[in-house]
Amino acid sequence: MRNILLMAVAVLTIGTANAQTDSTAVKRKRVGVVLSGGGAKGMAHIGVLKVLEKAGIPVDIVTGTSMGSIIGGLYSIGYNANALDSVARAQDWSYVISDKEDMRKQSLRDRLRQYTYFFTTGLTIGKRDMNAGGLIKGKNLAELFQQLCTGYTDSLDFSKDLPIPFACVATDIIDNSEIDFHSGRLPQAMRSSMSIPGAFSPVRIGERVLVDGGLKNNYPADIAKEMGAEIIIGVTVQGAPKVAEDMGGTMSIISQIVDVNCKNKVEDNLAITDLHMQVNTKGYGSASFSAAAIDTLIRRGEEEAMRHWDEIIALKQRIGIDEAFRPTILNPLRPQVMTEKQRVTSYTFENMTPQAEKFLRQKFHLQKNDSIDVKSSQEITTCMRTDLFYQTAECRFVPDGDGVRVIITAGNRKTVQLHAGMRYDTEEHASLQVSAEIPLKTSTPVNSDITLRLGKRMMAQCDLTFHPLSFTRPTVSYSFRRNDIDVYVHGDHDYNILYHQHQAELLPFNFDVRHFNLQMGLRWDYVRYRDILMSEEKSTTLTLDNKHYFSYRARADYNNEDNWIFPTRGARFKAEYAFVTDNFLHLNGQSGMSDVSANWRMSFTFGKRFTLQPMVYGRMLFGNEVHNIFGNIIGGNWFSHYIDQQMPFAGVGNMEYVGKQFVAAQLQGQMRIGKNHYALLRFAAGQQSNRLKELFDDRTLLGGQIAYYYNTIFGPLGATFGYSNHTKKPYFFLDLGYEF
Repeated sequence: MRNILLMAVAVLTIGTANAQTDSTAVKRKRVGVVLSGGGAKGMAHIGVLKVLEKAGIPVDIVTGTSMGSIIGGLYSIGYNANALDSVARAQDWSYVISDKEDMRKQSLRDRLRQYTYFFTTGLTIGKRDMNAGGLIKGKNLAELFQQLCTGYTDSLDFSKDLPIPFACVATDIIDNSEIDFHSGRLPQAMRSSMSIPGAFSPVRIGERVLVDGGLKNNYPADIAKEMGAEIIIGVTVQGAPKVAEDMGGTMSIISQIVDVNCKNKVEDNLAITDLHMQVNTKGYGSASFSAAAIDTLIRRGEEEAMRHWDEIIALKQRIGIDEAFRPTILNPLRPQVMTEKQRVTSYTFENMTPQAEKFLRQKFHLQKNDSIDVKSSQEITTCMRTDLFYQTAECRFVPDGDGVRVIITAGNRKTVQLHAGMRYDTEEHASLQVSAEIPLKTSTPVNSDITLRLGKRMMAQCDLTFHPLSFTRPTVSYSFRRNDIDVYVHGDHDYNILYHQHQAELLPFNFDVRHFNLQMGLRWDYVRYRDILMSEEKSTTLTLDNKHYFSYRARADYNNEDNWIFPTRGARFKAEYAFVTDNFLHLNGQSGMSDVSANWRMSFTFGKRFTLQPMVYGRMLFGNEVHNIFGNIIGGNWFSHYIDQQMPFAGVGNMEYVGKQFVAAQLQGQMRIGKNHYALLRFAAGQQSNRLKELFDDRTLLGGQIAYYYNTIFGPLGATFGYSNHTKKPYFFLDLGYEF
């Protein structure tokens, strides 16, 4: 009997505690929180919510526009203010507000594209692109909302099915009408509300074309009132009116257009607000998504709310609760939706071919997996866009009993994916590279990739890649290169050579497993020399014959670095073996030439800004004959930049031939200054010889260089100064853009 009584008391206590959050149970007034739009400035809403929670203000209704709809929507499904703070700081906003693909779990080839081209877009020729209409399609934003709203991604009634009733506002640009979302799919509603015209593509729902709700109702207090709010607490983040000097870029102009149109209803809605807080966002704009800006904006939101602390506490009496009242349940922290696994009851594929469905089932073992998390769903959608060539892809979880039903939806297939990159340096001057990926309409996914390079070095290449299995990509490729190369000896220009190189490669074995790639196949090269500029003395010792070669090749490539250009952790390893012949067996009637090369780099970070990167590398050639076209060459900052066998060496700026046997070690220190500035200090030592046993008999090559780079949206912009005991001359190198 005693246990029964204790259980009854516990049940009554829990029921009473829970009832404290119900305004009807305690006969108090319903409180509505209204959050305005403002782009990144809306991060200040999080700081205000922190203070409201600290004060013990219950929240019964939330309405918002644009960024206010995002903060408010997440708050309504259980993210408390601290959880929102963590979510905001955890995002890479430069990625989130772009249309880049997350290549961390994709093939090394796909990841390399991210650091080769500054511009990428997909086209669907012959069909209307329903995601067009803005500089940014918002693919990554939509996917982030889908992940954060796990459990609330199906069509819902926002007043009945969410922990806190919620509504947000969008604008239909077809008839310039206000669209208030009280139901539907929450991620889609949030995405519609923040579609800044011109910056983000509008969201199309039926016949509606929806953009930022701020154009009609940037501070929707009237909607909170209609939903039953009796006390309204509102937050706005608009700054002082801008002047001509403030119009310094595209985003500032777009932001001003939105701001001047966001005054609809504002005065009337402020009039029905019981407590209005205007956060000081001076110095920040709609696109201020840097870590420092987010930190400051959240802090300013807290500071503004604390200035109203006495008014907030006084509101508690008007609400009808005691000053010391604290809601027992106040937006409990959401589960770790980014990492928790959920049991899968079934998979549903929408708007996809049977071949595409089969490909996804095989690659991600969907027929065996009985659980899934949001990271896995992101890998699936990225694969759909990169491997299966869909413009858009969505993976959502719908509650189904004690698990979830996974619905995978595809948009239109891309007709072509275009990439463009450009660079400038003091050696080659300007160069441009464009690429077009064209998926072929075949039962097995096949991708054709056509690449053109214009500049001092010209190149045309076509690849056919087959995707029959989850990790296998057999490839056939052909390339033509017009190389215009300057060769130096100990820092002095020795001769210039212009030649054409035709190359065809068959890779029946091309295995991809996350960070690792293994290739084995056959390559054909044909070299035709067009022009050689050299001294008469050199012409008597240099023999260059037009010739073709067949080589058997095996390559292993591993890269788990966190950044392709300025890594702070991870390792990179590449090794290759080639057996070169002119008739599949011999080279000039003798045994073929063996080519062995490897490089290995690791990154170790000390503190938050300094990274130490040791690297060892080398290339060794064995055989009775080593033709000049395969000879070891050092110089420059990158491997295989001008020609395949080129190796970098600190302090050597131009290409220099070295012996058949070459090994080197390099140590680089990388210091990040601010967010996008890098200072690099590099030292290298190397040994060369024409005979392996004499490799360490010659003097050691030593070199060093210092560089500064600024990471721009077009690629790094930097300058390098170096010196070596091999050239005995300083060199200066300036470049802008990704390396290709």
